[in-house]
Amino acid sequence: MTRIVLLQLAAALVVALIAGLVSGISAGISALLGGLCCAIPNSLFALRLNMSVKKPGGVNPMSFFVGEFIKIGSTIALMMAVVWLYRDLNWVAFIAGIVVILKSYFILLFRYKL
Repeated sequence: MTRIVLLQLAAALVVALIAGLVSGISAGISALLGGLCCAIPNSLFALRLNMSVKKPGGVNPMSFFVGEFIKIGSTIALMMAVVWLYRDLNWVAFIAGIVVILKSYFILLFRYKL
């Protein structure tokens, strides 16, 4: 799980660099913020899941669903905060950062052995 989270953070940096080089610093920051809006909740969910696996009772399925609900809620909250607080938001770069992180998860699952 750690490898996936680190690769998602690296993907956020790569998409931010590409957007920054193509469309300027505002687009790079927007893409980075979009990527981080998805990568940070994913990393917190992975940490929570990893901690629940190590508990003596094992994994509770309800804990997984609660964690997923919290992850989705925090992702939406972070997106709303970025839209509200960052005035120079480049929407195309912001959405590109989100899409790259969301799709990188599936690609990384099939590419690497965890």
